[in-house]
Amino acid sequence: MSPNYGNGEENNQLPKATDGLDRSVIVDNDGDVYRTSESRRQLGLTSTIFLIFNRMIGTGIFATPSAIFSLSGSVGLSLFIWVAGMLIALAGMLVYLEFGTGLPRNGGEKNYLEFVYKRPKFLATGFYTGYVILLGWAGSNSVVFGEYILNAAQVEVNRWNQRGVGLACITAAFLIHGLALKWGLRLQNVLGAIKLIILLLVIFAGFAALGGHLKIDKPHNFDNAFRGTTGSAYGVVTALYNVIWSYIGYSNANYAMSEIKDPVRTLRIAAPTAIIIVGILYMLANVAYFAAVPREEIISSGRILAGSFFRNVFGPKAERALSVFVALSAFGNVLSVIFSQGRLVQELGREGVLPFSKLWASNKPLNAPLMGLCEHWLVSVIIMLAPPPGDAYNFILNVISYPLSIVNIFVALGLVYIYFNRDAYDWHPPTSASLPVTVFFLLSNVYLAVAPYVPPDSPDQNVYKSLPYWLHCVVGLGIIAAGGFYWIVWAVLLPRLGKYKLEKETIVGSDGWTRNVFVKVPRK
Repeated sequence: MSPNYGNGEENNQLPKATDGLDRSVIVDNDGDVYRTSESRRQLGLTSTIFLIFNRMIGTGIFATPSAIFSLSGSVGLSLFIWVAGMLIALAGMLVYLEFGTGLPRNGGEKNYLEFVYKRPKFLATGFYTGYVILLGWAGSNSVVFGEYILNAAQVEVNRWNQRGVGLACITAAFLIHGLALKWGLRLQNVLGAIKLIILLLVIFAGFAALGGHLKIDKPHNFDNAFRGTTGSAYGVVTALYNVIWSYIGYSNANYAMSEIKDPVRTLRIAAPTAIIIVGILYMLANVAYFAAVPREEIISSGRILAGSFFRNVFGPKAERALSVFVALSAFGNVLSVIFSQGRLVQELGREGVLPFSKLWASNKPLNAPLMGLCEHWLVSVIIMLAPPPGDAYNFILNVISYPLSIVNIFVALGLVYIYFNRDAYDWHPPTSASLPVTVFFLLSNVYLAVAPYVPPDSPDQNVYKSLPYWLHCVVGLGIIAAGGFYWIVWAVLLPRLGKYKLEKETIVGSDGWTRNVFVKVPRK
Protein backbone atom coordinates (compact mmCIF):
# COMPACT_ATOMS: atom_id res chain seq x y z
CA MET A 1 0.00 0.00 0.00
CA SER A 2 1.07 3.60 -0.46
CA PRO A 3 2.63 5.34 2.51
CA ASN A 4 0.30 7.46 4.60
CA TYR A 5 1.51 10.46 6.61
CA GLY A 6 -0.08 11.40 9.91
CA ASN A 7 -0.16 14.59 11.88
CA GLY A 8 -0.48 15.70 15.50
CA GLU A 9 2.98 15.32 17.01
CA GLU A 10 3.97 14.04 13.61
CA ASN A 11 4.76 16.17 10.56
CA ASN A 12 2.24 15.71 7.75
CA GLN A 13 4.62 17.18 5.16
CA LEU A 14 5.29 14.70 2.37
CA PRO A 15 8.94 14.06 1.60
CA LYS A 16 9.82 16.33 -1.27
CA ALA A 17 12.38 14.09 -2.88
CA THR A 18 11.48 10.76 -4.28
CA ASP A 19 13.62 11.56 -7.31
CA GLY A 20 16.87 10.36 -5.76
CA LEU A 21 18.27 13.85 -5.23
CA ASP A 22 17.52 13.97 -1.50
CA ARG A 23 19.69 11.41 0.22
CA SER A 24 17.49 11.56 3.32
CA VAL A 25 14.57 9.90 1.49
CA ILE A 26 14.53 6.31 0.23
CA VAL A 27 11.56 4.73 -1.57
CA ASP A 28 11.78 0.98 -2.09
CA ASN A 29 10.12 -1.03 -4.84
CA ASP A 30 7.00 -1.59 -2.73
CA GLY A 31 6.47 2.14 -2.34
CA ASP A 32 7.56 2.16 1.31
CA VAL A 33 9.19 5.47 2.20
CA TYR A 34 12.13 5.70 4.58
CA ARG A 35 13.08 9.22 5.56
CA THR A 36 15.80 10.40 7.88
CA SER A 37 17.26 13.79 8.77
CA GLU A 38 20.53 15.01 7.31
CA SER A 39 21.36 16.53 10.69
CA ARG A 40 21.63 13.00 12.11
CA ARG A 41 24.62 12.15 9.92
CA GLN A 42 27.54 12.47 12.33
CA LEU A 43 29.74 9.55 11.30
CA GLY A 44 32.55 10.50 8.94
CA LEU A 45 35.00 8.19 7.22
CA THR A 46 37.37 7.83 10.20
CA SER A 47 34.55 7.11 12.67
CA THR A 48 33.03 4.56 10.28
CA ILE A 49 36.35 2.73 9.85
CA PHE A 50 36.82 2.57 13.62
CA LEU A 51 33.19 1.48 14.12
CA ILE A 52 34.02 -1.63 12.09
CA PHE A 53 37.58 -1.96 13.40
CA ASN A 54 36.49 -1.84 17.06
CA ARG A 55 33.77 -4.45 16.51
CA MET A 56 36.15 -6.88 14.82
CA ILE A 57 39.04 -6.52 17.26
CA GLY A 58 37.99 -7.23 20.82
CA THR A 59 40.15 -9.56 22.88
CA GLY A 60 40.23 -12.57 20.56
CA ILE A 61 43.52 -11.83 18.81
CA PHE A 62 45.26 -11.77 22.21
CA ALA A 63 44.13 -15.30 23.07
CA THR A 64 42.47 -17.15 20.15
CA PRO A 65 45.75 -18.01 18.32
CA SER A 66 46.68 -20.44 21.12
CA ALA A 67 43.41 -22.36 20.63
CA ILE A 68 43.85 -22.39 16.85
CA PHE A 69 47.39 -23.73 17.20
CA SER A 70 46.30 -26.40 19.72
CA LEU A 71 43.51 -27.58 17.42
CA SER A 72 45.55 -27.53 14.19
CA GLY A 73 48.75 -28.94 15.67
CA SER A 74 51.25 -26.94 13.59
CA VAL A 75 52.34 -23.42 12.75
CA GLY A 76 51.82 -23.92 9.02
CA LEU A 77 48.26 -25.23 9.21
CA SER A 78 47.38 -22.62 11.81
CA LEU A 79 48.44 -19.78 9.49
CA PHE A 80 46.57 -21.36 6.56
CA ILE A 81 43.39 -21.46 8.68
CA TRP A 82 43.78 -17.76 9.49
CA VAL A 83 44.10 -16.99 5.77
CA ALA A 84 40.95 -19.02 5.05
CA GLY A 85 39.07 -17.08 7.73
CA MET A 86 40.22 -13.80 6.20
CA LEU A 87 38.94 -14.82 2.75
CA ILE A 88 35.54 -15.75 4.19
CA ALA A 89 35.36 -12.42 6.00
CA LEU A 90 36.24 -10.56 2.79
CA ALA A 91 33.41 -12.37 1.01
CA GLY A 92 31.01 -11.44 3.81
CA MET A 93 32.13 -7.82 3.68
CA LEU A 94 31.42 -7.68 -0.07
CA VAL A 95 27.93 -9.16 0.40
CA TYR A 96 27.10 -6.64 3.11
CA LEU A 97 28.69 -3.86 1.06
CA GLU A 98 26.34 -4.58 -1.84
CA PHE A 99 23.27 -4.63 0.40
CA GLY A 100 24.47 -1.60 2.38
CA THR A 101 25.01 0.55 -0.70
CA GLY A 102 21.76 -0.67 -2.26
CA LEU A 103 19.69 -0.04 0.91
CA PRO A 104 21.65 2.69 2.73
CA ARG A 105 19.69 3.02 5.96
CA ASN A 106 19.91 1.91 9.57
CA GLY A 107 19.01 -1.70 10.34
CA GLY A 108 21.48 -3.97 8.55
CA GLU A 109 20.16 -7.48 8.04
CA LYS A 110 16.63 -6.45 9.02
CA ASN A 111 16.35 -4.37 5.84
CA TYR A 112 17.92 -7.01 3.62
CA LEU A 113 15.72 -9.85 4.86
CA GLU A 114 12.56 -7.73 4.56
CA PHE A 115 13.55 -6.65 1.05
CA VAL A 116 13.98 -10.22 -0.21
CA TYR A 117 11.55 -12.30 1.86
CA LYS A 118 8.27 -10.41 1.45
CA ARG A 119 5.89 -13.33 1.97
CA PRO A 120 4.42 -14.19 4.39
CA LYS A 121 4.14 -10.52 5.34
CA PHE A 122 6.30 -9.47 8.31
CA LEU A 123 7.59 -13.03 8.94
CA ALA A 124 11.23 -12.15 8.21
CA THR A 125 10.95 -9.22 10.62
CA GLY A 126 9.45 -11.49 13.27
CA PHE A 127 12.30 -14.01 13.10
CA TYR A 128 14.88 -11.23 13.19
CA THR A 129 13.17 -9.63 16.18
CA GLY A 130 13.86 -12.68 18.37
CA TYR A 131 17.51 -12.62 17.32
CA VAL A 132 17.99 -8.92 18.17
CA ILE A 133 15.90 -8.56 21.31
CA LEU A 134 16.93 -11.72 23.20
CA LEU A 135 20.71 -11.71 22.69
CA GLY A 136 23.18 -9.58 24.65
CA TRP A 137 26.28 -9.29 22.48
CA ALA A 138 27.99 -6.69 24.67
CA GLY A 139 28.06 -8.86 27.80
CA SER A 140 31.00 -11.15 27.08
CA ASN A 141 33.67 -8.52 26.46
CA SER A 142 32.39 -6.51 29.44
CA VAL A 143 33.27 -9.50 31.65
CA VAL A 144 36.65 -9.82 29.94
CA PHE A 145 37.23 -6.13 30.66
CA GLY A 146 36.59 -6.83 34.34
CA GLU A 147 39.03 -9.74 34.39
CA TYR A 148 41.90 -7.80 32.83
CA ILE A 149 41.37 -4.63 34.86
CA LEU A 150 41.51 -6.69 38.07
CA ASN A 151 44.65 -8.45 36.84
CA ALA A 152 46.28 -5.11 36.12
CA ALA A 153 45.37 -3.94 39.63
CA GLN A 154 46.76 -7.22 41.02
CA VAL A 155 43.40 -8.04 42.62
CA GLU A 156 42.34 -11.69 42.87
CA VAL A 157 39.59 -12.31 40.33
CA ASN A 158 36.35 -13.92 41.50
CA ARG A 159 32.86 -14.25 40.10
CA TRP A 160 31.42 -11.06 41.57
CA ASN A 161 34.24 -8.54 41.35
CA GLN A 162 34.85 -9.55 37.73
CA ARG A 163 31.21 -9.11 36.82
CA GLY A 164 30.90 -5.97 38.93
CA VAL A 165 33.65 -4.25 36.95
CA GLY A 166 32.07 -5.62 33.78
CA LEU A 167 28.76 -4.06 34.82
CA ALA A 168 30.50 -0.69 35.22
CA CYS A 169 32.05 -1.12 31.77
CA ILE A 170 28.81 -1.80 29.90
CA THR A 171 26.90 0.83 31.88
CA ALA A 172 29.50 3.45 30.99
CA ALA A 173 29.26 2.47 27.30
CA PHE A 174 25.44 2.70 27.44
CA LEU A 175 25.41 6.13 29.09
CA ILE A 176 28.14 7.59 26.86
CA HIS A 177 26.37 6.57 23.64
CA GLY A 178 22.92 7.43 24.99
CA LEU A 179 23.69 10.84 26.48
CA ALA A 180 26.83 12.09 24.73
CA LEU A 181 26.86 10.66 21.21
CA LYS A 182 29.66 12.81 19.79
CA TRP A 183 31.92 12.08 22.78
CA GLY A 184 31.11 8.38 22.44
CA LEU A 185 32.24 8.43 18.81
CA ARG A 186 35.41 10.29 19.75
CA LEU A 187 36.16 7.77 22.49
CA GLN A 188 35.61 4.89 20.04
CA ASN A 189 38.08 6.47 17.64
CA VAL A 190 40.69 6.95 20.39
CA LEU A 191 40.32 3.35 21.59
CA GLY A 192 40.54 2.12 18.01
CA ALA A 193 43.80 4.02 17.58
CA ILE A 194 45.11 2.51 20.83
CA LYS A 195 44.26 -1.00 19.55
CA LEU A 196 46.13 -0.27 16.34
CA ILE A 197 49.18 0.91 18.29
CA ILE A 198 49.09 -2.17 20.57
CA LEU A 199 48.98 -4.58 17.65
CA LEU A 200 51.72 -2.69 15.82
CA LEU A 201 53.81 -2.97 19.00
CA VAL A 202 53.21 -6.73 19.03
CA ILE A 203 54.13 -7.01 15.35
CA PHE A 204 57.35 -5.00 15.54
CA ALA A 205 58.34 -6.84 18.71
CA GLY A 206 57.73 -10.05 16.77
CA PHE A 207 60.14 -8.92 14.06
CA ALA A 208 62.71 -8.25 16.79
CA ALA A 209 62.07 -11.73 18.19
CA LEU A 210 62.70 -13.25 14.78
CA GLY A 211 66.10 -11.56 14.94
CA GLY A 212 66.79 -13.19 18.30
CA HIS A 213 65.96 -10.30 20.66
CA LEU A 214 64.26 -12.37 23.38
CA LYS A 215 64.46 -12.93 27.13
CA ILE A 216 64.37 -16.70 26.42
CA ASP A 217 65.96 -19.03 23.90
CA LYS A 218 64.63 -18.62 20.38
CA PRO A 219 61.71 -21.11 19.96
CA HIS A 220 62.38 -21.96 16.25
CA ASN A 221 58.66 -22.54 15.55
CA PHE A 222 59.13 -21.87 11.84
CA ASP A 223 61.61 -24.75 11.41
CA ASN A 224 59.55 -27.53 9.80
CA ALA A 225 56.39 -25.41 10.10
CA PHE A 226 53.99 -28.31 9.47
CA ARG A 227 55.43 -30.58 12.16
CA GLY A 228 52.64 -31.92 14.36
CA THR A 229 49.78 -31.18 11.94
CA THR A 230 46.63 -32.80 13.30
CA GLY A 231 44.65 -35.47 11.53
CA SER A 232 41.57 -34.63 13.57
CA ALA A 233 38.58 -33.44 11.53
CA TYR A 234 37.09 -31.99 14.70
CA GLY A 235 40.28 -30.03 15.38
CA VAL A 236 40.40 -28.41 11.93
CA VAL A 237 36.64 -27.74 11.87
CA THR A 238 36.71 -26.10 15.29
CA ALA A 239 39.85 -24.09 14.53
CA LEU A 240 38.36 -22.62 11.35
CA TYR A 241 35.11 -21.93 13.22
CA ASN A 242 37.02 -19.93 15.85
CA VAL A 243 39.00 -17.97 13.26
CA ILE A 244 35.88 -16.96 11.33
CA TRP A 245 34.31 -15.66 14.53
CA SER A 246 37.44 -13.57 15.15
CA TYR A 247 36.56 -11.60 12.00
CA ILE A 248 32.90 -10.98 12.87
CA GLY A 249 32.07 -7.28 12.81
CA TYR A 250 32.76 -6.36 9.18
CA SER A 251 29.06 -5.46 8.83
CA ASN A 252 28.94 -3.14 11.85
CA ALA A 253 28.60 0.09 9.86
CA ASN A 254 25.57 -1.32 8.02
CA TYR A 255 23.51 -0.88 11.19
CA ALA A 256 24.11 2.89 11.22
CA MET A 257 23.92 3.87 7.54
CA SER A 258 21.37 6.63 8.22
CA GLU A 259 23.90 8.32 10.49
CA ILE A 260 26.87 8.20 8.11
CA LYS A 261 27.82 11.21 6.01
CA ASP A 262 27.60 10.36 2.30
CA PRO A 263 26.84 6.76 3.33
CA VAL A 264 27.37 4.95 0.02
CA ARG A 265 30.77 6.47 -0.69
CA THR A 266 31.86 6.19 2.95
CA LEU A 267 30.91 2.51 3.27
CA ARG A 268 32.64 1.65 -0.01
CA ILE A 269 35.88 3.03 1.44
CA ALA A 270 35.51 2.18 5.14
CA ALA A 271 34.48 -1.49 4.97
CA PRO A 272 37.33 -2.72 2.71
CA THR A 273 39.85 -0.51 4.53
CA ALA A 274 38.91 -1.85 7.96
CA ILE A 275 38.91 -5.52 6.99
CA ILE A 276 42.18 -5.31 5.05
CA ILE A 277 43.87 -3.61 8.02
CA VAL A 278 42.47 -6.19 10.45
CA GLY A 279 43.45 -9.11 8.20
CA ILE A 280 47.06 -7.90 7.90
CA LEU A 281 47.29 -7.20 11.65
CA TYR A 282 45.90 -10.65 12.50
CA MET A 283 48.35 -12.47 10.26
CA LEU A 284 51.40 -10.53 11.43
CA ALA A 285 50.37 -10.83 15.10
CA ASN A 286 50.26 -14.61 14.69
CA VAL A 287 53.72 -14.58 13.16
CA ALA A 288 54.91 -12.49 16.12
CA TYR A 289 53.48 -14.96 18.65
CA PHE A 290 55.14 -17.88 16.92
CA ALA A 291 58.43 -15.97 16.80
CA ALA A 292 58.53 -15.39 20.56
CA VAL A 293 56.58 -18.15 22.36
CA PRO A 294 57.62 -21.86 22.39
CA ARG A 295 54.97 -24.26 21.07
CA GLU A 296 54.45 -25.92 24.48
CA GLU A 297 53.83 -22.53 26.08
CA ILE A 298 51.42 -21.52 23.29
CA ILE A 299 49.29 -24.61 23.94
CA SER A 300 49.25 -24.09 27.70
CA SER A 301 48.81 -20.31 27.69
CA GLY A 302 45.09 -20.29 26.82
CA ARG A 303 43.63 -16.80 27.16
CA ILE A 304 46.96 -15.26 28.17
CA LEU A 305 48.98 -15.98 25.02
CA ALA A 306 49.73 -12.28 24.57
CA GLY A 307 50.90 -12.23 28.18
CA SER A 308 53.44 -14.95 27.43
CA PHE A 309 54.55 -12.99 24.38
CA PHE A 310 55.11 -9.75 26.32
CA ARG A 311 56.94 -11.61 29.11
CA ASN A 312 59.28 -13.35 26.67
CA VAL A 313 60.03 -10.18 24.70
CA PHE A 314 59.92 -7.38 27.27
CA GLY A 315 60.22 -9.16 30.62
CA PRO A 316 57.79 -10.05 33.46
CA LYS A 317 56.72 -6.47 34.26
CA ALA A 318 55.26 -6.03 30.79
CA GLU A 319 52.45 -8.52 31.48
CA ARG A 320 50.74 -6.08 33.81
CA ALA A 321 50.79 -3.33 31.19
CA LEU A 322 49.34 -5.78 28.68
CA SER A 323 46.32 -6.36 30.96
CA VAL A 324 45.50 -2.66 30.69
CA PHE A 325 45.88 -2.77 26.89
CA VAL A 326 43.57 -5.79 26.54
CA ALA A 327 41.00 -4.19 28.87
CA LEU A 328 40.97 -1.04 26.71
CA SER A 329 40.54 -3.21 23.62
CA ALA A 330 37.58 -4.95 25.26
CA PHE A 331 36.01 -1.61 26.20
CA GLY A 332 36.35 -0.36 22.62
CA ASN A 333 34.56 -3.49 21.44
CA VAL A 334 31.75 -3.01 23.99
CA LEU A 335 31.27 0.59 22.82
CA SER A 336 31.08 -0.52 19.20
CA VAL A 337 28.69 -3.41 19.90
CA ILE A 338 26.19 -1.48 22.01
CA PHE A 339 26.27 1.40 19.49
CA SER A 340 25.07 -0.86 16.67
CA GLN A 341 22.76 -3.16 18.66
CA GLY A 342 20.92 -0.18 20.14
CA ARG A 343 20.18 1.01 16.63
CA LEU A 344 18.82 -2.39 15.64
CA VAL A 345 16.35 -2.22 18.52
CA GLN A 346 15.42 1.31 17.44
CA GLU A 347 14.82 0.18 13.85
CA LEU A 348 12.51 -2.61 15.04
CA GLY A 349 10.64 0.09 16.94
CA ARG A 350 10.48 2.23 13.81
CA GLU A 351 9.17 -0.77 11.91
CA GLY A 352 6.27 -0.91 14.38
CA VAL A 353 6.57 -4.59 15.27
CA LEU A 354 7.48 -4.23 18.95
CA PRO A 355 5.11 -3.49 21.83
CA PHE A 356 5.43 0.24 22.70
CA SER A 357 7.17 0.79 19.35
CA LYS A 358 7.05 4.58 19.68
CA LEU A 359 9.19 4.31 22.83
CA TRP A 360 11.85 2.13 21.19
CA ALA A 361 11.83 4.25 18.02
CA SER A 362 12.52 7.44 19.93
CA ASN A 363 15.68 9.48 19.53
CA LYS A 364 15.06 11.45 22.70
CA PRO A 365 16.28 13.16 24.80
CA LEU A 366 19.68 13.85 23.21
CA ASN A 367 19.44 12.77 19.57
CA ALA A 368 20.50 9.16 20.29
CA PRO A 369 18.49 5.89 20.63
CA LEU A 370 18.63 5.86 24.44
CA MET A 371 15.81 3.32 24.85
CA GLY A 372 17.21 1.02 22.17
CA LEU A 373 20.59 1.13 23.90
CA CYS A 374 18.87 0.54 27.24
CA GLU A 375 17.19 -2.66 25.97
CA HIS A 376 20.52 -4.12 24.86
CA TRP A 377 22.17 -2.98 28.09
CA LEU A 378 19.48 -4.73 30.16
CA VAL A 379 19.70 -8.05 28.28
CA SER A 380 23.52 -7.98 28.41
CA VAL A 381 23.49 -7.27 32.16
CA ILE A 382 21.14 -10.21 32.80
CA ILE A 383 23.42 -12.47 30.77
CA MET A 384 26.45 -11.21 32.70
CA LEU A 385 25.06 -11.50 36.21
CA ALA A 386 22.48 -14.30 36.26
CA PRO A 387 24.25 -17.56 35.31
CA PRO A 388 26.72 -19.22 37.66
CA PRO A 389 30.33 -19.78 36.52
CA GLY A 390 31.15 -22.86 34.49
CA ASP A 391 28.93 -24.58 31.94
CA ALA A 392 25.91 -22.31 32.32
CA TYR A 393 27.93 -19.16 31.69
CA ASN A 394 29.90 -20.61 28.76
CA PHE A 395 26.67 -21.95 27.30
CA ILE A 396 25.04 -18.49 27.27
CA LEU A 397 28.08 -16.91 25.62
CA ASN A 398 28.02 -19.57 22.88
CA VAL A 399 24.27 -19.15 22.36
CA ILE A 400 24.82 -15.48 21.55
CA SER A 401 27.16 -16.12 18.61
CA TYR A 402 25.55 -19.11 16.87
CA PRO A 403 22.36 -17.50 15.41
CA LEU A 404 24.39 -15.00 13.36
CA SER A 405 25.43 -17.80 11.00
CA ILE A 406 21.75 -18.62 10.41
CA VAL A 407 20.98 -14.97 9.67
CA ASN A 408 23.93 -14.79 7.26
CA ILE A 409 22.73 -17.89 5.41
CA PHE A 410 19.45 -16.16 4.60
CA VAL A 411 21.18 -12.86 3.77
CA ALA A 412 23.50 -14.59 1.28
CA LEU A 413 20.72 -16.81 -0.09
CA GLY A 414 18.58 -13.71 -0.58
CA LEU A 415 21.30 -12.00 -2.62
CA VAL A 416 21.73 -15.10 -4.79
CA TYR A 417 17.97 -15.06 -5.42
CA ILE A 418 18.09 -11.37 -6.34
CA TYR A 419 20.82 -12.05 -8.90
CA PHE A 420 18.46 -14.39 -10.72
CA ASN A 421 15.51 -12.00 -10.36
CA ARG A 422 17.25 -8.64 -10.67
CA ASP A 423 14.53 -6.94 -12.72
CA ALA A 424 11.76 -8.01 -10.35
CA TYR A 425 13.60 -6.34 -7.48
CA ASP A 426 14.88 -3.43 -9.62
CA TRP A 427 18.25 -4.18 -8.07
CA HIS A 428 21.11 -2.05 -9.42
CA PRO A 429 23.30 -1.02 -6.46
CA PRO A 430 26.58 0.85 -6.97
CA THR A 431 28.58 -2.12 -5.65
CA SER A 432 28.25 -5.80 -6.55
CA ALA A 433 29.67 -8.73 -4.60
CA SER A 434 29.24 -11.06 -7.62
CA LEU A 435 27.54 -14.45 -7.67
CA PRO A 436 30.67 -16.59 -6.99
CA VAL A 437 31.61 -14.50 -3.93
CA THR A 438 28.05 -14.62 -2.58
CA VAL A 439 27.83 -18.39 -3.05
CA PHE A 440 31.19 -18.77 -1.29
CA PHE A 441 29.90 -16.71 1.65
CA LEU A 442 26.67 -18.72 1.69
CA LEU A 443 28.55 -22.02 1.86
CA SER A 444 30.89 -20.73 4.56
CA ASN A 445 27.91 -19.88 6.76
CA VAL A 446 26.31 -23.23 6.09
CA TYR A 447 29.60 -24.60 7.38
CA LEU A 448 29.39 -22.38 10.48
CA ALA A 449 25.86 -23.60 11.12
CA VAL A 450 26.73 -27.29 10.71
CA ALA A 451 30.28 -27.45 12.13
CA PRO A 452 29.28 -27.22 15.83
CA TYR A 453 27.34 -30.47 15.42
CA VAL A 454 30.52 -32.39 14.53
CA PRO A 455 31.19 -34.53 17.63
CA PRO A 456 34.51 -34.06 19.46
CA ASP A 457 37.07 -36.85 19.19
CA SER A 458 37.06 -37.31 22.97
CA PRO A 459 34.97 -36.05 25.93
CA ASP A 460 37.76 -33.72 27.08
CA GLN A 461 37.39 -31.74 23.82
CA ASN A 462 33.75 -30.92 24.63
CA VAL A 463 33.28 -27.18 25.24
CA TYR A 464 31.20 -28.10 28.31
CA LYS A 465 31.89 -30.37 31.24
CA SER A 466 28.41 -31.82 31.60
CA LEU A 467 26.20 -30.35 28.84
CA PRO A 468 25.84 -31.77 25.31
CA TYR A 469 28.31 -30.07 22.95
CA TRP A 470 25.51 -29.12 20.52
CA LEU A 471 23.10 -27.61 23.07
CA HIS A 472 23.87 -23.94 22.35
CA CYS A 473 23.13 -24.51 18.64
CA VAL A 474 19.67 -25.89 19.33
CA VAL A 475 18.84 -23.12 21.79
CA GLY A 476 20.16 -20.52 19.33
CA LEU A 477 17.74 -21.83 16.73
CA GLY A 478 15.04 -21.70 19.39
CA ILE A 479 15.71 -17.99 19.96
CA ILE A 480 15.15 -17.27 16.27
CA ALA A 481 12.06 -19.48 16.37
CA ALA A 482 10.77 -17.42 19.30
CA GLY A 483 10.60 -14.47 16.93
CA GLY A 484 8.57 -16.62 14.56
CA PHE A 485 6.21 -17.54 17.39
CA TYR A 486 5.77 -13.85 18.19
CA TRP A 487 4.86 -13.26 14.52
CA ILE A 488 2.28 -16.06 14.62
CA VAL A 489 0.59 -14.51 17.65
CA TRP A 490 0.85 -10.86 16.57
CA ALA A 491 0.30 -11.11 12.81
CA VAL A 492 -1.82 -14.27 12.43
CA LEU A 493 -3.71 -15.47 15.51
CA LEU A 494 -4.76 -12.15 17.07
CA PRO A 495 -5.95 -10.64 13.75
CA ARG A 496 -7.89 -13.82 13.03
CA LEU A 497 -9.51 -13.92 16.47
CA GLY A 498 -10.15 -10.16 16.46
CA LYS A 499 -11.45 -10.21 12.88
CA TYR A 500 -9.11 -7.50 11.69
CA LYS A 501 -6.12 -7.20 9.40
CA LEU A 502 -2.91 -5.26 9.94
CA GLU A 503 -2.11 -2.44 7.56
CA LYS A 504 1.11 -0.48 7.74
CA GLU A 505 1.08 3.30 7.67
CA THR A 506 4.15 5.52 7.50
CA ILE A 507 4.34 8.70 9.56
CA VAL A 508 7.06 11.34 9.82
CA GLY A 509 8.08 12.21 13.36
CA SER A 510 9.14 15.54 14.78
CA ASP A 511 12.75 14.33 14.52
CA GLY A 512 12.43 14.12 10.73
CA TRP A 513 12.52 10.32 10.63
CA THR A 514 9.78 8.09 9.34
CA ARG A 515 8.40 5.27 11.41
CA ASN A 516 5.65 2.74 10.79
CA VAL A 517 2.49 2.09 12.74
CA PHE A 518 0.17 -0.85 12.23
CA VAL A 519 -3.51 -0.05 12.03
CA LYS A 520 -6.17 -2.66 12.81
CA VAL A 521 -8.60 -2.57 9.89
CA PRO A 522 -11.85 -4.54 10.46
CA ARG A 523 -12.40 -7.37 8.02
CA LYS A 524 -15.50 -7.04 5.89
